[in-house]
Order: sequence, then C-alpha cells, then structure tokens
Amino acid sequence: MATAREVKLRISSVKNISQVTRALQAVSASKVRKAMQAMFHTRPYATKAWQVLTHISAIPGRETMHPLLTTRDEVRAVTVVLLTGDRGLAGAYNSNIVRFTLEKFRDYPVPVSYITVGRRGRDLLIRLRKDVRAEFSNLPAAPSFADISAIGRVAVDDFLVGKADEVYLVYTDFVNMVTQIPTMKKLLPLEILTGEGRVQDFERAERGLAATYIYEPGQAEILDEIIPRFTALQVYQAVLEALASEHAARMVAMKNATDSAAALADALQLEYNKARQQSITGEMLDIAGGAEALANA
Repeated sequence: MATAREVKLRISSVKNISQVTRALQAVSASKVRKAMQAMFHTRPYATKAWQVLTHISAIPGRETMHPLLTTRDEVRAVTVVLLTGDRGLAGAYNSNIVRFTLEKFRDYPVPVSYITVGRRGRDLLIRLRKDVRAEFSNLPAAPSFADISAIGRVAVDDFLVGKADEVYLVYTDFVNMVTQIPTMKKLLPLEILTGEGRVQDFERAERGLAATYIYEPGQAEILDEIIPRFTALQVYQAVLEALASEHAARMVAMKNATDSAAALADALQLEYNKARQQSITGEMLDIAGGAEALANA
C-alpha cells in the first residue's frame, strides 16, 4: 500500500491536471461558439451554391459546358482532400476521420493521393506511407475564404491537368455538441446527390419545380467563374464544419477528463485518509507498547 506522502503527491498531481483540463474545456467552449456562428452563417450560402451546381449538372449537354463537369471515361487516379485537426486532446476526433478515410479507400482499384488539412492527418498518413501530395496546416483560428481557397485550387488543378479523375472531400460534419459524423462528398466531377445528401430545394426541383437560370453576360463566362469558386466554397464550408466538430469534441473530451480527475482525486483522498489513519494507529500502538515496556521494567 502506498504511503500517505505518496498518495498526497498523487492527489496534488491529479488536481493540477484537472485545472489544465478545465481551462482547456473553457477555451474550447469559447472557440466552438465562434466556430458554430461562422458555420451557420456560411451554411445557407454554401447550400444554395450546391443547389446551383447540382442544377447545372442536370442540364443536358453538361459534359461540354465546363471541364469540371466532365466525367472521365476511365478513372485512373483519385485525390482525397482530408480535413483533420492540428492538435490533439480532442478525444477520438482525429483518429475517427482518418480511420473512416482509410476504410473507404482501402481496396480502391486505382492509386489514391491525399491533400491533407491539419497536422494530425498528415502525420498519420505519412506514418502509414500514403501518398500525400500537399498539406495545409496552422490555419487561422477563424479562417476566411481567402485562407482556404488555396486548398480548393490545388484540388481543381489536379482534376484539370489529369492528375486526378475524381476528387473526394472527407471531413467531420457537425450535427450538435455531442454528435459529429465523418462524411465523404464527391467534389469533382460534380454529380447529382441522391438520398439524404440532397439539399431540400433540389428535392423540390425533382418534382417539377426546378428554377430556370438565365446567364448574363454569357454562360461560358459565368460558369468559368462560379464553378471553381463554388467548388472552393464547398471546401471552405467543410473546413468550418470540421473546426466546429473539433472544438466540440475537445470540449467534451476535456469535460470528461475533468470529471474523471475529480473522481480520481476523491478516491485518492479516501485512500490518503486510510493511509493516514493507519499511520496514526501504528504510532499510537508504538507509544502504548513503549509505555507498557517502561512500566514493566
């Protein structure tokens, strides 16, 4: 059994750790509110942009409208944009999204290369000897569209020059503070989503209420501008979703760690009391034994 001094040192260490986790929980709570605000403000625009893109993709002859709408006859290479965090202490957030990605592309019939956003995903993929073509890390705490546009530009360039025949976006979708879901979206070439992935407005379009778009000054000029920009916007929205998910996961993990530290400190305090009581009892017995020995001398 540990001595009272050793238990007391452990109690002090656990309480110090709980102070750190409590501070990290408070910081994450502040960051997740800001991340959620940015995400919710951008989500309607990103959803509408995706609706416009899916509408364009349904137009007859879309294959010749823009290179980013063209489906390749043969898929020879795939690029995956993987969004993770730069830091740990977020529970299973980073490992879950990397595991999800590896499972999706484990037996893929063509070579898969990765564009990583975040040090954690980059380090794990390099350790597994995956082909990491580009990496982005140390993004601002509140990234702007200009900070993220380079990521979308690399993905678009890969597709246009033929380094990738398909581009996928893998990120963690924010549902609420306790639920974040790993999500994969086909970024290029654009395809019409089916099932739960469709936006609500596009479902109405399928029932015959589709809007008709008039392009001014011209269709080619407009598409050359909006398709790459809206594609980059999908990456930006995914980054905001991933940031909110990361901060929420870290806040929950730090809260659990703080609660566990408090429970451990209580258990150690009980153990300390027992050890201290045992020590006092031993000392009293020694005194009584010594007094009895002196009385019999």
